[in-house]
This record gives sequence, structure tokens and C-alpha cells, in this order.
Amino acid sequence: MNRIDAKVIRSEEQHQQYLSEIQRLIACEPPSGSENSERLELLSVLVEAYENQKYPIEAPDPISAILFRMQEQGLKQADLVPYFGTRSRVSEILGRKRPLTVNMIRALSSGLGISTETLVGVGATEVAQSEKTEVDWGGFPIKEMIARGWLQKLANKAVKSTEELVQGFISNVGVEFGSTAFRRTIGGDAYSPATKYALYAWLARVIQKARERKSTLGVFDRERLSATFMRELAQLSWFEHGPVLAVEYLEKHGIAVVIESHLKGTLLDGAAMQDEDGTPIVGLTLRFDRLDNFWFTLLHEVAHIWKHVDREETFLDNLDSSSDDRREVEANRIAKEALIPRVAWKRSDAYLNPSNVTVDRLSRELKIHPAIIAGRLRKERENYTIFNDLVGHGQVRKHFNFTEVEV
Repeated sequence: MNRIDAKVIRSEEQHQQYLSEIQRLIACEPPSGSENSERLELLSVLVEAYENQKYPIEAPDPISAILFRMQEQGLKQADLVPYFGTRSRVSEILGRKRPLTVNMIRALSSGLGISTETLVGVGATEVAQSEKTEVDWGGFPIKEMIARGWLQKLANKAVKSTEELVQGFISNVGVEFGSTAFRRTIGGDAYSPATKYALYAWLARVIQKARERKSTLGVFDRERLSATFMRELAQLSWFEHGPVLAVEYLEKHGIAVVIESHLKGTLLDGAAMQDEDGTPIVGLTLRFDRLDNFWFTLLHEVAHIWKHVDREETFLDNLDSSSDDRREVEANRIAKEALIPRVAWKRSDAYLNPSNVTVDRLSRELKIHPAIIAGRLRKERENYTIFNDLVGHGQVRKHFNFTEVEV
């Protein structure tokens, strides 16, 4: 076989002939630059092209690649917490119950040396399309959404199906299922697979209402968020119309605040997120009409905006539950410190000898509403019968013309 006979491989017989010649040429150890060396290189390229076409090797599955690297480096699941955030999230991702986010992919690529192409996965487009087709549109709380007026305009139009009704609502908000809000990683303890469609609908509504308020927002600058900023926000509780003043304060600084009651079945107190253009959004449900709950939830969500939220990450919080997520723990710590500084708390008579008198004294000293102190005492002592007259029952919703819809 002379040099001119080397052609694109069209048959398995030709493939085997070239393999035999490659083996012979390798055995001869031709010097670099010689005719045999160049022919060896040419045949190798032709064989590789033929084999890649006929016997394609599938790119490794992202999770399989992570598991392989863990085995290779002797890593345990706990070693992946810095990349994923919590132990539970590590388990969910390795169990293929939760997708990787962009931030996780970047961290894994840098920390474990796995290529971003592998972590993204060659089938990402196909998976996204598959997710779109597997949406249970009937799983959305249509009746409740209509009762709240969310779908009023669409319900008056001729729609052929529930899917069209919900898709119309989602597209009007400017997002599609499978992208934007619904593609985000959901943090916090309010999320559950059983209520995901109700939570997605609520998120879309909050984004919709936040966009309606954008023209009234100030310019957001994350650098302005600080312990001092949080403390100033907390001290607005001292005023009679504190909840309204807090919303105005945040919106002056470019953070949209949306009050939207939770949908049935969802244990949701608040949320923190970003819109596509980077606008930070705090959502509050006022699930409990108490001042202590309002102020802690608000400070907790603003802490998320400050420290944790980006376009990929949305937090849905049920603050009745405890969490080992380091970001939830940090948001709790920041909120507690802003409301009642730890040094002041531990030396106060309200902490050492709690009574209505000592609670009032500390509230005057810190310039915060006594409901906040009463709520801290109830929480720390796990006794929700004490100071029931101080926590501000019925003192929040009235500020926002808040009404719950019965369905």
C-alpha cells in the first residue's frame, strides 16, 4: 500500500487494513519527519475519525464524573458541602434529585478539576426540553389563582386548556417554565415536591408585582448593605407605622418588597430572590399576623439579599422549622444581631429576669418594638404561651390592606 492509497475509511475491512499497517509502522519506529512517520500520522487520523463516527463514546454523566472523582481522591459526601452548601443538598444532587447550578459547576470545576463541559452535560438541552414536556399543568392551583385575580384577564379570553391558562400567566410575567424563576435552585425550608407548583405560581406572581414597582425603586447598591443598614432597618420597628416605613426604606435602596399571601398547602413566610435584571426582591406572605414574626422574617430575607442571593438562587423560607443550611444559619444570625445585639441581650434584665417591665425597658434602650423582644424570649424558651399580649397580634396586615382569599 503506497502513500496515495490512504483515503477516508468507508468499510470495516479498510479499517482493519489501516490498523495492521499502523501496527507495522509503529514497530519500525520511523524517525520524525520521514515518509513512514508522516504516513503513520495520516493513518492514525483517518482511523480515529472513523472510530469516533462509528463507535462514539458518550460523554460521562455529570454525577458519574463527580462520583468517580470522589472515589479517585478518597472524598466523602461531607467533603462536597463547600461546593453545594449543605449535606442535604449533596445527597439530593448525588441522588439526581436536584440539578447543578452554574455556581456549583464553577466551584466543582475549580476545586475538583472536572471540566465544565462534563458538568453541564451534553444532553442539557434535551433534559430541559424533557422537563418542559413533563410539566403537570393541572398541578397548579388554578382555582385559587383565579380567585385571587391572577388569571382574570386570561380567564376572560378564549383558552382551550388549563395548560394555556397557566402558560399565559407565566409568559405575561416574562418567564417560561424551565427557565428564569423555575430553573433556579430553591433554598430554604418551605420547598417541597408536593407544593412545588403552588410555590412556582407564587414566585411568578411576586416577580410580576415587583416588576410593576420598578419605576418607584431607588438604585440598588449591594455595598450599602451592612450591619449598620440592618440595624437602621430594625429600629424602624420603634415607630407606629414601622412596617410601612421598612418597606419604603428598602425600596428607596432599590429592594422591591412584595406582600403576597401564601397559597394553600405551602408553609411559606418569606422569600428572597433576584429578577433577571438583578433587581433584588423580598416577598412576604404575612402568614402570621404578628409584629415579632414580621420583623424577624423581613430581616432574615434582607440578610439573604445581602449575603446569598444571585440570579441562580432563590430562598423560600418557613421560619418555623430549623435548618442546618449554613446560609439559613447565617441569615438567622444576622437578623438576630440586627434586632437585638447579642452583647446587649445577654446582660439585659429582659433575658435574665423576663417580665413585661424588663421587656419594655430593653425595647426603649434599643429603640425596637417590644414585640421583637417578646418573640425572642418565646422562641428561646420554646414557650409560646408567654408574653402573648406583647408580640403584636393583628398589628401587621392592617398596614398593607391585606386580605386573604377564601377558596
